[in-house]
Amino acid sequence: MLKILRSLIFLFLILKIDNVYAQLFSEDIIVGAERLDKYLPSLKGKKVALLVNQTSTIQQTHLVDTLLSLDINIVKIFAPEHGFRGTASAGEKVKNGIDVKTGIPISSMYGASKRPTKESMQGIDIVIFDIQDVGARFYTYISSLQYMMEACAEFNIPLLILDRPNPNGFYVDGPILEPKYKSFVGMQPIPIVHGMTVAEYAQMLNGENGWQIKKNVN
Repeated sequence: MLKILRSLIFLFLILKIDNVYAQLFSEDIIVGAERLDKYLPSLKGKKVALLVNQTSTIQQTHLVDTLLSLDINIVKIFAPEHGFRGTASAGEKVKNGIDVKTGIPISSMYGASKRPTKESMQGIDIVIFDIQDVGARFYTYISSLQYMMEACAEFNIPLLILDRPNPNGFYVDGPILEPKYKSFVGMQPIPIVHGMTVAEYAQMLNGENGWQIKKNVN
């Protein structure tokens, strides 16, 4: 009887937590990309590059399309795993190319190299990162973010991170990665479910590595 009671209490706690989190997300959420009044002044007259994918939207409009409509000069798109439009399969290499819809050059960060090259970072005044993540260590978007942070630090380019909620941000779970198992699907000694948004993760990296990246986190 006691064992059953404990199970019921545990189940109630899970349901209670899920219900509270559902209530939090039932409210209207304003993601970083929607706060145009905060970051547009930093883009005017600049050569802008974006590390984005199909999740980088403002309502139903892609961030790239929104910025182009506001006369922002987008000179390059960096593509993570699955590509800029999200059409590549998991683990499939993404090629450099030209986006058919916009004509903007695409530089792959999941092809011959997962790091931005010196050549790919030339002619850029500011980089924007805006990708929806799920808060799992093995999702490679935060690995691409780290490599972009390192490149921005090396070439002294400001990095603007437009944050989005972590749908699993209400808990932390799983073992911490041991350094000897470090790879592109796990680059930092954090739990499997780390509980951070991408901007919080970036702040952790910047603080621990001392890069002092010129960044603006929204």
